[in-house]
Amino acid sequence: MTTSSSAIRPITGRFVLIAVLSFFAVVIGVNAVMMRLAITTLPGTDVDSAYSASLAYQRDIQAAHQQNGRDWKIDAHIERQAGGTARLTLVAKAQDGAPLAGLSVFGRLERPTDRRADQAFAMTEGGGGNYHGIAHGVAVGQWDLVIEAERDGKRLFLSRNRVVLN
Repeated sequence: MTTSSSAIRPITGRFVLIAVLSFFAVVIGVNAVMMRLAITTLPGTDVDSAYSASLAYQRDIQAAHQQNGRDWKIDAHIERQAGGTARLTLVAKAQDGAPLAGLSVFGRLERPTDRRADQAFAMTEGGGGNYHGIAHGVAVGQWDLVIEAERDGKRLFLSRNRVVLN
């Protein structure tokens, strides 16, 4: 039995150079693709300025105490339809059960993972403390439902609740 010496190729300096360069080209290429994907999908920061947010913290605490003192009852119902349209219905009543009319009510659905997907509701007052709003293009999943009510430019009510829309 004889072996052919032409079947076995010797490892040359040229082969090693090409193998090393190919290895690093693949590693650098994969890193470049992953870095590009990470940068383009980064949703950004939660707040624009942490310093400004920290200064507003005390005001937020005072506003929460004032809101608790008013003891308003805000009942909210949200429903998502198959086409991606979400309907928000609010019933606002004062501590004594009287309907709260004349408020400027704002509703938002905020995606916990990506601010770019946030959706705002176009809210209208229906009378008797009833408010209705519609948002389009709402995807299935978890959302934070944010409800704000103000009068004369002063925020009187703020609520943030996690909801799951199907």
